[in-house]
Amino acid sequence: MSTAGKGNAYLEQVVAQQAVLEDDLRARRGAPVGESAPMAGPLVKRERALGGPEPEKATPGPVDVRITGFWRWKNVLVPPNAFVVHTRRGREKPLHIGLGVSFRFNPATDSFLVVPGATQTILINAYCICRELQGVLVQGYVQWGIQTFPTAYRKLDFGDPEDPMRLVNIQLREQAEAAIKDKVATMGVRDVLSDKQPIIEELTARLRAVAEGEDNGDQGLGLRIVTVQIKEAVVSSSRLWENLQKPYRAEQGQIARLAELQSEEAISQREMAAERLKETQRLEYERELAGLRARNEAWQFDTEVAERLRRTQRKHDDSRAVAELETETTRHALRMERERHAEEAETGRLRIERERELKRLELDGELELARSRALADHERALLDVERARMRADIDNQQTPASLQAKLIGLLPEIMAQLPKPEELRMVSINGSDRTTVSGLLAELAVVVGVLRSAIDGDRPDS
Repeated sequence: MSTAGKGNAYLEQVVAQQAVLEDDLRARRGAPVGESAPMAGPLVKRERALGGPEPEKATPGPVDVRITGFWRWKNVLVPPNAFVVHTRRGREKPLHIGLGVSFRFNPATDSFLVVPGATQTILINAYCICRELQGVLVQGYVQWGIQTFPTAYRKLDFGDPEDPMRLVNIQLREQAEAAIKDKVATMGVRDVLSDKQPIIEELTARLRAVAEGEDNGDQGLGLRIVTVQIKEAVVSSSRLWENLQKPYRAEQGQIARLAELQSEEAISQREMAAERLKETQRLEYERELAGLRARNEAWQFDTEVAERLRRTQRKHDDSRAVAELETETTRHALRMERERHAEEAETGRLRIERERELKRLELDGELELARSRALADHERALLDVERARMRADIDNQQTPASLQAKLIGLLPEIMAQLPKPEELRMVSINGSDRTTVSGLLAELAVVVGVLRSAIDGDRPDS
């Protein structure tokens, strides 16, 4: 591979970008080389001396695995995105194997291996020689992941404590570079630069045959190729790169020069046409301006004459209008005076009629009130006569027994209204005692007899 003295700037830029990308993809876990672990404090040293539990710590490497507990009673906590296999002394098969499996761990008899389960990316820089024996740099990347971990951990080496995937990535990178070189050796420079699909197909077929096996059989490594892409294909020789670009650049330069000539010719023609059009328009503008000036002067004269005439007419019209308005104002004042007198006369007449009507209504009201009072007195007298008659009828219809009962009921009131005697003397002629029940009944019989005789004496008169 020969290079020009001034070098290939595009090639150098591509290589530098590839180095930066590799540095970004490289896992940065754990402390830098040469940095010592922090000194343990006095409390930690005291716990260690007493045989206490060790503090939690993470294993070095790209997978954040935590180991807790002390001595033989430890727990290994595996992230959910990492594969793990746990074996024990004397056991042929693993105790635990799978994705994100945590387990108890005895350092004396057990061992485990943790491998990242995330998709891995391999950057490829293949310095190839094409069919024309020219150097070509092909850059691409391969993304792969673990598909069958029980097969992968037995066939591949994940023993690097810092990066378990490093050796596998190196192996796959070497196979990918070999496949790319084999395919590029059968292609021309222009084919490599313009069509990268044959390289992608060849690389994908070879890597899948190695990683997944033929027809997904047991011959594979338990891996799965996710994607294969070719990013760049750069000619290593700067002179060859320039020579490949010269025909196209010359053709494009010719096209550009012809376009410039056509543009200049079109521009000159357009400039001449623009000058002629500009001069023609200037003459037309001057002619139009002269006509406009003449029309403007005539219009100004007509306007001034018309304005003087309008002002004279307006002055006389205003004088006539003022005289007419004054006459109309005088007539309106007289008319308003007549209407006011008529309204006052009508108002006086209405006031007299209203007063006369009010007096008539007052007299009618007094007569109606006197008539209502007389009628009420007459009806009241009739009610008194009717009431007396009804009372007489009620008194005539009463029986002696009812009179006696009413008299007996009124006796307490009669006795209460009698004056209180200062001295009470009792003389018994017939030997009856009024204080006894028999005496009181005799007295009542006498009183009842007197009342009955009085009633019988009144009946013939009625």
